[in-house]
Amino acid sequence: MELENTKEMNSSFDQKKHPHRRYNPLLDEWILVSPQRANRPWQGQTEKVAEENLPAHDPSCYLCSGNVRVNGERNPDYKGIFVFENDFGSLMKGDVKFSNQQSSFFSLKPERGINRVICFSENHNLTLPTMEIDDIKKVVDVWQQQYDDLGSENYINHVQIFENKGSVMGCSNPHPHGQIWAQSSIPSTVLRTQENLSRYFEKNGRSLLEDYVKDELEAGERIILENEDFVALVPFWAVWPFETMIISKRKAENISEFSDFEKISLAEMIKNLTTKYDNLFEISFPYSAGIHQSPTDGKPHAEWHFHMHFYPPLLRSAEIKKFMVGYEMLAEPQRDITPEQSAVILKKLSLKHYKS
Repeated sequence: MELENTKEMNSSFDQKKHPHRRYNPLLDEWILVSPQRANRPWQGQTEKVAEENLPAHDPSCYLCSGNVRVNGERNPDYKGIFVFENDFGSLMKGDVKFSNQQSSFFSLKPERGINRVICFSENHNLTLPTMEIDDIKKVVDVWQQQYDDLGSENYINHVQIFENKGSVMGCSNPHPHGQIWAQSSIPSTVLRTQENLSRYFEKNGRSLLEDYVKDELEAGERIILENEDFVALVPFWAVWPFETMIISKRKAENISEFSDFEKISLAEMIKNLTTKYDNLFEISFPYSAGIHQSPTDGKPHAEWHFHMHFYPPLLRSAEIKKFMVGYEMLAEPQRDITPEQSAVILKKLSLKHYKS
């Protein structure tokens, strides 16, 4: 057995067969890729991602139009998009008196912010991939408006726009909706990304993601979708099995800089990518997705370049989920199927929804 292992390690390296590490320049960290494990048998936990026949309006849903929310307020009889402040927000607007009396091991500070919910439609049984492009564009319009509105508050320095889709991702309500958390601090992951973007920009005088997209387009092997303004790809350093990013081709620092035409392009990209996701296992595909863009702290941010992350957990089927445990929690992220393999699978999928 030892001789066999030695022979294997001395063979010519093949990234499709041999374990290797890949560098993520956005987070300045490495990921372990282990393609030789992709075909191992699975006897672990499976998830039930059942297809639901949802009604267009659910009388028990606190997000549907005209229904009473948990806090006792009644939603208006809205059509299209409805935005309201989260009844159980993780942040609070009010300022508090704070005396900084802490040691190096017990550092804390108050955090102010605003949490909002965005219902994408009054139709309870829609999702982004089953919405029309024009209606998704209206969602993008609201993202833009909310970024500007919340970012104009003098104590808001970061606006995080995101969506959790599916019960596997902890989403407690299937009504099509996303969230915005706007806060006084720049969150840790965003700050790490900003530091690495800044380092690259200061050294090269160009956006890291602008150069990255150019190289990815030349390579071609991880590109899933492309239109005039955006690309969707599996990042070279992707952690989740079918992780993707949507990146603007031109260096826009944030969503405020997009024209109406670019917002239509973004809506088209979101619809097509999420349709491919649904077609992968022929289910309403769960994911967490969110936008990374420049902070709203009033400082210049030439280093920033708009991009949107999609982190889906499913691995081999609608029942098998990727878990971040053990090595991932204690050492560094790890994946089995290579990003290139994921890209091939996603690229081949139809843009016509499987339920059409």
